[in-house]
Amino acid sequence: MTSPVETSPAVPPLAGFTVGVTAARRAEELGTMMERRGAVVLHGPALRIVPVADDTDLLAATRGLIAAPPDITVATTGIGYRGWIEAADGWGVGEDLLAALGSGTLLARGPKARGAIRASGLVDAWSPPSESSAEVLEYLLAGDLAGKRIAVQLHGEPLPDVVEALEIAGAEVVQVPVYRWLPPADIVPLDRLIDAVLAGGVDALAFTSAPAAAGLMSRCAERGVRDELLRALRGPVLALCVGPVTAAPLEAEDVATVQPQRSRLGAMVRRLEAEMPARARRLPVAGHRLELRGHAVLVDGQLRAVPPAGMALLRCLARRPGRVVGRADLLRALPGGGDDEHAVESAMARLRTSLGNPRLVQTVVKRGYRLALDPAAGPVPVGGHCVHGDHR
Repeated sequence: MTSPVETSPAVPPLAGFTVGVTAARRAEELGTMMERRGAVVLHGPALRIVPVADDTDLLAATRGLIAAPPDITVATTGIGYRGWIEAADGWGVGEDLLAALGSGTLLARGPKARGAIRASGLVDAWSPPSESSAEVLEYLLAGDLAGKRIAVQLHGEPLPDVVEALEIAGAEVVQVPVYRWLPPADIVPLDRLIDAVLAGGVDALAFTSAPAAAGLMSRCAERGVRDELLRALRGPVLALCVGPVTAAPLEAEDVATVQPQRSRLGAMVRRLEAEMPARARRLPVAGHRLELRGHAVLVDGQLRAVPPAGMALLRCLARRPGRVVGRADLLRALPGGGDDEHAVESAMARLRTSLGNPRLVQTVVKRGYRLALDPAAGPVPVGGHCVHGDHR
């Protein structure tokens, strides 16, 4: 895990960063936790959930289990198990379902699933300390499964490896799709999020399910921008995943992901608040300390918002700290580019105003601009590497 980075206690750890949230379920909760830590949150759900009460596949699986009760039932999520029982109640078969499940052995993947089982009046026989489906599978395979009927409550995505392993061991597996994912009914928020990522306006993308990751890439493929999205995720945009199952579609595309040790939203946000400040670029400039965040800069620990054009110029200068960067290079760095170097001068003026100190960026007559890197600073860490400034 990334080591904590010291910042001003008055500055929230995610202040100055923009985070995209792709979730449908619990998106508001996740976004609120990030906003409390200072982040700007863009919400673009990459999927939607079929309400369990309307799910004909779940109804069919439920009736099948009542008719032929399972020997073993695996509950993978508390919310999924509760939704299943509530849907069965709505269909008038709630007591019948509980009787069928209670006639066999119940396993809970984690404490929330265990709590939901017990709240329904039943008792689980075992739950893995790791809260992982892999350990549940290992536990099941340690016994004789020949001829056993096993109900597996899915948690948003199929579990083909688990099902295949159980079937090879001789079990009959009934998959219970407590909630299923479909493309979002309104695609506009997702498209806006994609546009923001491709424009460099997002610092991290948060994923809480594998279908959300797959849905995002699918939409980008439909728009013809899948390669651009992958370049962003392999480069400046952090891919934050709640756990390894969620990360799998991204890692299959050679996208490095960051995950918490425990697959929980709170742990996910804490990992993000440790990771993002550590990724910020820090420079000693004109006797001050600059920290470049996504859409803002810390100047001596004080957060200062910077317009997108100014931020683009500052990043261009920071890639060559202390060296002169010509107007033509700076012009190319501006959003939208252009061919009028006066645009650089206007954006530079606004940048200096935003920073609150015009001496941080020096004008080099007839040559361009440079960050006034402190000569005595020595090697400057830039993106994890040391770059020696050219102090001409």
